[in-house]
Amino acid sequence: MDTKYLDLLTEKYDSEEKVVTEIINLDAILNLPKGTEHFVSDLHGEYHAFQHVLRNGSGNVKEKIRDLFKEELSKAEIDEFATLVYYPEEKLKRVVNSFIHTYELDAWYADTIERMIRLVSYASSKYTNSKVRKALPPQFVYIIEELLYEKNELNNKTDYYSSIINRIISLGQANKLIIGLAYTIQRLVVDHLHVVGDIYDRGPYPDKIMETLMDYHSVDIQWGNHDVLWIGAFAGSKVCLANIIRICARYDNLDIIEDAYGINLRPLLNLANKYYKDNKAFRPKMNAKKEENTEENILQITKIHQAISIIQFKLEMPIIKRRPDFQMHHRLLLEKIDYETNTINFNEKIFSLENTCFNTINPEDPSLLLKEEEQVINKLLFSIQHSEKLARHIHFLMNKGSLYLKYNSNLLIHGCIPLNEDGSMKTMQIDGKEYRGKELFDLFESYLRYSFNHPEITDDFATDLVWYLWTGENSSLFGKKDMTTFERYFINEKETHKEKKNAYYFLREQEDICRNILQEFGLNPDQGHIINGHTPVAEINGENPIKANGKMIVIDGGFSKAYQSKTGIAGYTLLYNSYGMQLVAHKRFTSKEDVLENGTDVLSVKRVVDRELQRKKVLETNVGEKLLEQMNDLNQLLEYRYIKK
Repeated sequence: MDTKYLDLLTEKYDSEEKVVTEIINLDAILNLPKGTEHFVSDLHGEYHAFQHVLRNGSGNVKEKIRDLFKEELSKAEIDEFATLVYYPEEKLKRVVNSFIHTYELDAWYADTIERMIRLVSYASSKYTNSKVRKALPPQFVYIIEELLYEKNELNNKTDYYSSIINRIISLGQANKLIIGLAYTIQRLVVDHLHVVGDIYDRGPYPDKIMETLMDYHSVDIQWGNHDVLWIGAFAGSKVCLANIIRICARYDNLDIIEDAYGINLRPLLNLANKYYKDNKAFRPKMNAKKEENTEENILQITKIHQAISIIQFKLEMPIIKRRPDFQMHHRLLLEKIDYETNTINFNEKIFSLENTCFNTINPEDPSLLLKEEEQVINKLLFSIQHSEKLARHIHFLMNKGSLYLKYNSNLLIHGCIPLNEDGSMKTMQIDGKEYRGKELFDLFESYLRYSFNHPEITDDFATDLVWYLWTGENSSLFGKKDMTTFERYFINEKETHKEKKNAYYFLREQEDICRNILQEFGLNPDQGHIINGHTPVAEINGENPIKANGKMIVIDGGFSKAYQSKTGIAGYTLLYNSYGMQLVAHKRFTSKEDVLENGTDVLSVKRVVDRELQRKKVLETNVGEKLLEQMNDLNQLLEYRYIKK
C-alpha cells in the first residue's frame, strides 16, 4: 500500500492501541446481524402515503411492538402505541388534551417513556452502541443511555431511574423526549432505504418526498423514467422540460412547477391564450385536492396543456433527424399529417384526426417553432436551471442515484433489461459500436452524468440521449416500442394507442432469464434477486409480484392513485432483514387523521419471498465488504508502524 496513505491514516490512528481497538471493533461489527433494508418504488408524488409507509417501516414498527408487548397490551393499546410512534407530535396533542387531572397525565407519561425506552432497546439490539447513540435525540443522549443500559438486578438503582423519569416530567420535557424516542425507533427499524425509481410526476408532492429523502439517514435511488425526465430538463433538454410541464398540466399539478419550484408560467399562459381554445382531449385529469377548481382555471390548464404539447412534438423532430442511431424516424408524425383534410398516414393507414390544435404548426416545416414559442421555452429553461430548490433536489438525485445498483447480492433496476424475444440481450448501435446489457446501462449513465455536468449545452448527443431514455425503444427505463402520446390525443382508434412492451416483461417470468441477467451484472444467480419497479402489478387480476421462482420481485403496486383501480392495492414494499425477504402489500392510505383517530394502518398481506437458512451477518453485505477493506488497511498500518519501529 502507498506509504503516503498509511501516513495519513496514522494521523487518525496515532497509536498501536487505537489501531488494535478499531480492528477488534470492526471484526465485532462484521458478526452482527445485517440491518433491515426497505424497498419502495413508483412513489409518483404521493407524499402522505409514502410518509406513512416510512414511519411505520412497512409494518416493522408494529411488529416489534407486538413482539415486545403482546402479553401486556391489548390490540387496541398496541394500535394506540404504534400511532404514537408514527405521529408523535399529533398523537401527543390528542392524548394530553384527553386528561383532566395532572397526576393521570404524569402517570401516562411515566408508563409511555418506560415502554418507549424498552422498544428502543429492542429495536437497537443488533446495532453497536455507537450507532444507537447517533440515532438518539441529541439533547437527551446522556439521559436515554442511562435508561437504556440499565443493569438493575439488585434493584440498587430503582429510585435513581424513577427520579430521572419524574424529573423529565416535572420539567415539562416529557413531550420532547417521547417525540425524540419515536423518531429514534423509526430510524432503528430500518437501516437503509432503497427507492427503486419514479419519485416525480402524477401525484402532487414530489418536492416534499425529495425533502424527506434528503433528511433520511441512509438512502439510495435507482432513477426511474420520470426522474430522468426532470434531470434532463435541469440538464438543458428543452424537450424533457416540455414533457414535465405537459405531464403536470395533464394531472392538474402545475403548482409543482409554479409554487414548489418557483417557475413563472405566465409567458406560457399568454402564448396559450393567444393560440388555443377549449379542447376535451387536453382537459386535465381532475386532482382530488382541487375540487374547488373553477371552469376558468380548468380552461387555462387546458390551453397550457395544448401549447406545451405542440412545442414538445416540434422539439422531438430535430433530435430524431440528427440521431439516426435512435431509429425513430417513424415518429416524425407532424410530417405525416395532411393539414387540409386533418388526416394522418400512420403505419400505411389513413386515420382522421380529432381534437386538433395545430394553429402554430407550419405545414411546410412542422418542426419550426414560432418566435414566441422559442422565447417561452428559453425562458422556462432559464427558470428551471435557476430554481434553487430544484437544483438541491436534482443534485441529491444525482449524488444518491444510479440507473442500477448491485446491493447485497441483489440487482435493483427501475425499468427493464432490453431483451430480444429469444431472451438474448438487445443491442443498440451508437457510433458504429454495439452495446447491450450492463454495458448499455453504463453507457446510458455516463452520458446522463455528462449532460448533468454540462447544463449549458442543450443539443449535444448526451442531452439527446437523456430524452431517448424517456421514450426510446432500447431505453432501460421505457421498455416499449413507441410512446403513443400523439396518438392518444388525436386519433380515436384504440389500435394506435397500444405500446408494445419489450420482451423482458414476458420473459422475466422465467427463472433462467433472471439468472442470466444476474450473471450479466456480475451477481451470483443462486443468491441474488432482481428487484424491479415501473410496471404496476395487476394483483386485482391475479398477477403475482413474485416471479421466476422468487428471482424477480416487482414492487410497483400502485402508490400512484392513477393506477390503483388497475392494481387493486396501493403499493408494494419489500423488507429484507437478516432472516430473509418479505413483500408487503398496502391498502389505500386515506389520511393521517384517520390513523390518529382510529389507529388504522395500511398493511394488508406480508408474503415471504426468501428465507435465509442461516441468519445473514454484516460480513455478507456491501457494508461488510467496506469494513473488511478498512480492516485490511488497518492491519497493513499495524505492520507498517511495526516495521518503522
